[in-house]
Amino acid sequence: MFTQEDIEMYINTYAIPWGINIAMAIVIFVLGRLVVGVLISMIGKIMAKSKYDAMLVDFLKSILNAILMLFVIVASLDQLGVDTTSLVAILGAAGLAIGLSLQDSLKNFAAGVMLLVFKPFRSGDFVEAAGTSGVVKKIGIFTSTMNTPDNKQIIVPNGKIYGDNIVNYSAMDTRRADMVFGIGYGDDLLKAKKVLEQLIAEDERILDEPAPVVGVSSLGDSSVNFTIRPWVKKEDYLAVLWSFNEKVKLRFDEEGISIPFPQMDVHLFKESEEQDTEEEESK
Repeated sequence: MFTQEDIEMYINTYAIPWGINIAMAIVIFVLGRLVVGVLISMIGKIMAKSKYDAMLVDFLKSILNAILMLFVIVASLDQLGVDTTSLVAILGAAGLAIGLSLQDSLKNFAAGVMLLVFKPFRSGDFVEAAGTSGVVKKIGIFTSTMNTPDNKQIIVPNGKIYGDNIVNYSAMDTRRADMVFGIGYGDDLLKAKKVLEQLIAEDERILDEPAPVVGVSSLGDSSVNFTIRPWVKKEDYLAVLWSFNEKVKLRFDEEGISIPFPQMDVHLFKESEEQDTEEEESK
């Protein structure tokens, strides 16, 4: 049986020191958790004021919270006398193994962070990237979602997007609609140019500034080619491009201006006549 002296010894040797360590570990954990919460909240507010993407802010807050809480847990365990050096080494080895096995995912993650920070495009922009084009619907941490013009959904890894050229057709407020029209060599060149200038002036969607350009760009094999370069708002680009081609064709028909197309002259020889000539020569 335990004597009074044995009980006092166990209390003084084990219970009190362990109790103090456990209490201190709990205090460290609770206070550390509160401090981490305050820091994360402050960082979130600062990033929100900097107009970072909400998804990026939430993700970085989660990552930072996990890292800081790991330090708090290690400090609490150290207070309990746990060998945290071995624990940190184990966590480091595990992190390295996970990193090697998830190289592609980490690459996509890093690219996603870069896309959200530098914002080469936003949701709703029409872009060409990673060998495809469409309207951006969502920019995620690992992948981005686009809808093609024929309404197909494409999910593209961020690593492929950020590692290639990105063409953002929605970045600027205006676009230049380049078009080429050919007329015959026998047609009135100045008349055709005047018709094109009139059509540009009649279209209210074409901007006055920058001024549209109409000029003879080349003398082709079968046509004299005009290049016109009107500027339009980005939302009017396709509508102007399609409608202007129709207007030019109809007006050229009215004005008697031809739009030539490639032609080939084929010369035929009668084989019978050639044979008769050869027979007469042989005689």
